[in-house]
Amino acid sequence: MLYGAFWGRSRALSPNRQLLELQKQIPTLFGLLSANTCALSATHYRLAPLSMTVGLPCVLIILCLMRAFQWWHMRPETIDEARAEHYLLRTTAWTTILSVAFVSWAMALNGYGGAYEQGHVAIFVAITVIACIFCLTHLPVAAFLVTGIVMSVFVFCCVASGNPVFLAIAVNIAFVTAVMVRVLNNNFRAFVQLVASQAESVRLSEENARLAHTDSLTGLPNRRYFFQCLDALIQASATNNTSFAVAIFDLDSFKPINDTYGHNAGDCVLQETGRRLAIFEASQVAVTRLGGDEFGVLFRSPGTSEEITAICDGICESLRKPIVLGNIRMITGCSGGLAEFPGAGRKADELFDRADYALYNSKEHRRGTTTLFSQEHEDAIRAERLIEAALRTSDLDAEMEVHYQPIVDTHSGAIVLVEGLARWTSPTLGRITPDRFIAAAERCGMIQTMTLLLLRKALADCARLPAEIGLSFNLSAHDLASPETMIAILAVVRASGLEFPRLTMELTETALMRDFDQAKTSITLLRDLGIKIALDDFGIGYSSLSYVHRLPLDKIKIDRSFMADIDTARGCSLLSTILDLCQNLGLDGIAEGIETIGQFEVAQRQGCRYVQGYLFGKPMPVSELLQIISYGSAAIRLRA
Repeated sequence: MLYGAFWGRSRALSPNRQLLELQKQIPTLFGLLSANTCALSATHYRLAPLSMTVGLPCVLIILCLMRAFQWWHMRPETIDEARAEHYLLRTTAWTTILSVAFVSWAMALNGYGGAYEQGHVAIFVAITVIACIFCLTHLPVAAFLVTGIVMSVFVFCCVASGNPVFLAIAVNIAFVTAVMVRVLNNNFRAFVQLVASQAESVRLSEENARLAHTDSLTGLPNRRYFFQCLDALIQASATNNTSFAVAIFDLDSFKPINDTYGHNAGDCVLQETGRRLAIFEASQVAVTRLGGDEFGVLFRSPGTSEEITAICDGICESLRKPIVLGNIRMITGCSGGLAEFPGAGRKADELFDRADYALYNSKEHRRGTTTLFSQEHEDAIRAERLIEAALRTSDLDAEMEVHYQPIVDTHSGAIVLVEGLARWTSPTLGRITPDRFIAAAERCGMIQTMTLLLLRKALADCARLPAEIGLSFNLSAHDLASPETMIAILAVVRASGLEFPRLTMELTETALMRDFDQAKTSITLLRDLGIKIALDDFGIGYSSLSYVHRLPLDKIKIDRSFMADIDTARGCSLLSTILDLCQNLGLDGIAEGIETIGQFEVAQRQGCRYVQGYLFGKPMPVSELLQIISYGSAAIRLRA
């Protein structure tokens, strides 16, 4: 910067900042000069020619007013740095021209009148110098030029006059001016330091703000930034009547990778995921990490629903590509949920919740793709809220019961175990399926109450069954993750008087994934007491084998989906492989979903000891189960 080179201490200043500060003072300076000029002209009006008391002063005042007007209407914040520096140069030039003009005019008037008029000229010069020093503090170059020009001419004239009084006045004014210059110098230096300090504060503040809005692992903007942008988009879109879209993506099998290969590998997966997502970032697309393995994307101009869904599916496809870490090749997979403003909601929490709902709909029904939140989903949410409301006001003890489905030993044909399955008939909503009311109970915090109630009913019914028939009971993810619930479960079992070995607790992979370490602790506690553990729906998850290897299990329940094509060579091979695994690990294998004699015969030939399905009985009340046991219907059906 030119002024930085001429006046070293101003290098920390931007020209725009100098213009901004000068704008506050220079119009005042021109006003002061105009007033002083009028006063000096008035005292010399009858003594000097009109050209010097009217003509020239009018020209000077008009110039001052024009410059003051220009400064008054200047907008320094809109001027680029090069133009700002040009303005400073031009200001310095005008300062030089006007200072020469004013001091020359004042010294010319000094030759007219007596001592009073000459004293007025001295006062005019002194006031001009002082005003310039103060008003031009933020442009020291111009201040020093004015001071130098005015004082040089004034001192020269005073000395040339030979009058000791004027000489004394000149010395006095020069001394005061020197002090004022020193004050200006110190003030400007302090101003430069203040500006530098403010600039550093702003830099640190911006850096802190950046860090506060940045995820340290992936380098992407974080959850806080996501919701700030979302709020801003809602306001802008509501004002401009435009739309935008919110997408949430979640890695499908990140937790098994994290559990199997460790947190360092998990961090590398997240970093690579962040890099791949960053490719999609653009001026109209904001990519963020919400936490864990969840990422959020905001589309400011989404286009049609089909177009934005296709983009989101492209993101899922990108994240489905393998990640290689050393000798390890991992495929995480990714599912997405998408919600549009204003159709899915007009508030941040509504949009986020609906995108999240669409995400988990993808995970449940269309894993690996993106689901757009629709009216169908809105209807489902309303239905879920009705179920939650009915649950809160229900008499669970009267409205809920447990039905039982037999598990049969293929060797003897006898029922060896029954699985207790919850049933709820609401007085207002009618029969509700277990998957819906259990999920509702988890959402509204009633799952522990429901679990303990159903367990008490099941244990009471089991006491009516022959001693050789055991009870299999399902635990939810919330049950396993809650030490308080596990303690309460053990208390209920002890109070029932049922022998622990007769009881089997069934767990799904989903329940284990919620909090694997706590789930393992709970499983170990149950098993140490003699309660058996079964892994339900084996074979449909991403890490079933990992859980078989790491958990103290007793049984594996082979998912019913394997029975659909059991009559094919591939289906037989899969079933045989799973049964071999059970045998090698010393676990009981139970084939679920046996509905035909043909399926049963194939399972029996493959060496499956225990079977369950509609062929042997649908879930039924305990009274009907007791009749079947008494008549030996299961064994008869097997023999048939």
